[in-house]
Amino acid sequence: MKVRRAAIPEVLICEPQVFEDERGFYMESWNAKEFRSAVGFDPIFVQDNHSRSRRYVLRGLHYQLRQSQGKLIRVVNGRVFDVAVDLRKSSPTFARWVGTEVSGENHRQVWIPPGFAHGFVVLSESADFVYKATTHYVPEYERCLIWNDPTLAIEWPISVEPVLSDKDKLGVRLPDAQVYP
Repeated sequence: MKVRRAAIPEVLICEPQVFEDERGFYMESWNAKEFRSAVGFDPIFVQDNHSRSRRYVLRGLHYQLRQSQGKLIRVVNGRVFDVAVDLRKSSPTFARWVGTEVSGENHRQVWIPPGFAHGFVVLSESADFVYKATTHYVPEYERCLIWNDPTLAIEWPISVEPVLSDKDKLGVRLPDAQVYP
């Protein structure tokens, strides 16, 4: 597995070894020993999630104020632009974001550590998005930043209004958000 640090160094872009031939491909999507060897820590995952969304659906920017989740994300079919926003007030990268394209073709995985908001927008006709989480989802702890917060100035690679859930339409701007210490 090749690992590179994003502009916010705690966010990791992981590229597993993919074996391809005329039949298709094979890859290990998770190997605790390889991950620990590549990044130096060993997360414990307690929940796997899978969503399917159509083009221009934007999910996020979500985070849990208590029981903050670390996430290892990937796309098994389709293409998304994935974003992580540092919400750790004590961090030198507080309020900065990083984004990367993740697809079923590039096989990229992104490690988003606890203390970050997370979201993505679908760039293909549809996308199957899967992720492992280090803590369980707890609805009463969930918070949401609004996707187009001018404070964050995220450069989403779309030129149309995204499709949002009712919950995501109620996201708040960073100056009004509860953040981590």
